[in-house]
Amino acid sequence: MDTKRLKLLIAEGEGLTVEFKEQYTAKIDRDIVAFANTKGGYILLGVADNGKLTGQKLNNKMKSEVHNLARNCEPAINISRVMQLGEVAVIEIPAGDEKPYSCSSGYFRRLDAVTQKMTQKEVRILFRETDTVAFESLVCRNLNIKDVSLAKVKAFFNETGTSLKVSKTNLPLFFSSLGVVDKNKVNNAGALMFASKVEKVIPYAESIMAAFKGNDKTHIFDRKDVRDDLFTQFNEAVSFLMKHLNIRSEIKGVNREDAYEIPLEALREAVVNAIVHRNYALKGTSIYVRVFDDRVEIENPGGLPSGVTMQSLGKSSVRRNPIIADLFHRMGKVERMGSGIDRMRDFMRDAGLKEPVFETDNFFRVIFYRKPSYSLKQIRETVVKTVGKTVVKTVVKILTLIKDNPKITRKELAAQTDLTIRGVEWNLRKLKDDGAICRVGSAKGGYWEIGKTAETETQKTGD
Repeated sequence: MDTKRLKLLIAEGEGLTVEFKEQYTAKIDRDIVAFANTKGGYILLGVADNGKLTGQKLNNKMKSEVHNLARNCEPAINISRVMQLGEVAVIEIPAGDEKPYSCSSGYFRRLDAVTQKMTQKEVRILFRETDTVAFESLVCRNLNIKDVSLAKVKAFFNETGTSLKVSKTNLPLFFSSLGVVDKNKVNNAGALMFASKVEKVIPYAESIMAAFKGNDKTHIFDRKDVRDDLFTQFNEAVSFLMKHLNIRSEIKGVNREDAYEIPLEALREAVVNAIVHRNYALKGTSIYVRVFDDRVEIENPGGLPSGVTMQSLGKSSVRRNPIIADLFHRMGKVERMGSGIDRMRDFMRDAGLKEPVFETDNFFRVIFYRKPSYSLKQIRETVVKTVGKTVVKTVVKILTLIKDNPKITRKELAAQTDLTIRGVEWNLRKLKDDGAICRVGSAKGGYWEIGKTAETETQKTGD
């Protein structure tokens, strides 16, 4: 540890392996135990939660107390070092080989940037898992540091909101602070996030997205396979869902608000959950995102993590891949304390929709049911009856926008459908010719009216 490394740790903020403390207290034994039970890490005394330096002077008495606190843990913990660097006192704790460790206050572990007390069940799980090494922590044998994409590393730090200058020279330093290197070699978590060509080093770490006509897998009309880093997989999955879900626009005052039929926040939580909890050691499997007429399914290989049951789902925070979870937490994609399941439920409930259904076998699956009013099949049938060969998706969008706001302008339609003004006019003319819509009043002060056939069908699918 040197001043340069310390500044980097402070700039990156608290995380799985870093804890800030404004001043020394004997309660740091909880953090010492937590780091020993997880991946090891640093306690920085004299740093506020926001990264502002408050200062902590290290003396021999304090240094002795820190070592005594660690020795009094069960089993005893050997502190790597206690040192003064500028205004900060640094305590380095190694990952323990005799987990689980406890102090006088109990058993603790790190969960993202939080030291959390463990339940009895979590302690038992840690006992069982002590003899096994998680896949994400294993060194990626097929990856050299030169095969890391600087662009992906920079994109990561951009998402975290930190302006750090990354180069091939200081890359090992950054990776060490993020927990993605082991003895100067990149581990699988680092490969999954930052490899230039993930498909070359971990070829089965992919996400497959598909949209189907109907409620089963018989007729597929769109598919996308993503073999890239996990952040790219996250973005591509969310984009695919946005592409195939319907939007309802509401005019509130002078503002227009777009609402997806399933809250995007809930879908993002499900996608992140699949990425963070996937068992990457299983070959020949993928994360799947499927869109059907009546539902959306998001699933990951591996089922529930060891020790988690369907009954305890959302009540206990057991992460299969804590390093990957920490990286997504740093980017603001994962909330603390394992709240993803409850957040999915809350988002759906707040939108007046049915709560998601959770299933598990060899996969863990989240199912979001769509409102019948948004059924692609019903809307598709409506459009076929009223507009013949006009492009289904575009027409559905135009009809929905007109129904929600009869006074919508051509310019607004163009903005919301990604069409040109000429494209909007062509579709409107086709709709009018087919009797699906008509214009009432003048071009400026008038409004659109949906034709009787289209109105009847739209009411069936829109109410």
